[in-house]
Amino acid sequence: MRWPTAGWLLSRAWWPGRRDPALTVAPFRTNNHPVMQRDGYGTATAERLDATFSALADPTRRAIIRRLAAGEATVTELAAPFAMSQPAISRHLKVLERAGLVSRRRDAQRRPCRLEARALAAATDWLEGYRRYWDEGFQRLDSLLDDLQTDDAPHPEP
Repeated sequence: MRWPTAGWLLSRAWWPGRRDPALTVAPFRTNNHPVMQRDGYGTATAERLDATFSALADPTRRAIIRRLAAGEATVTELAAPFAMSQPAISRHLKVLERAGLVSRRRDAQRRPCRLEARALAAATDWLEGYRRYWDEGFQRLDSLLDDLQTDDAPHPEP
């Protein structure tokens, strides 16, 4: 017997006698976890961003990205600084490939990996909007503090 997944159970309010609409979930899944409906940006973009940030969440994968920023490398070269096997590095590379951060090409017997900057550019563009938001907030705070300091400054007596 195949056991139902949590998403299936929640989306169908599986519990007997319970038909709570709050238990329904959207059809989107991230790392096999159901998530709420996204608003404000397209599904394809959202899924790409989810994959990118999920791939970058691991420190080993971030180190691989850092190494590939310097140039192409094989799995053997990428595995050298880590205390892990080549198959483990290959699994990390597959996650990065699925996210579109890394590509491999065949070069005779070698399969060098290269960094694909487009996925990083999309994540950077998404983060840029939030950076502008925080910059504007800090500018407002700076102007408020400047106003408060000029109000508290001692005034010369006539």
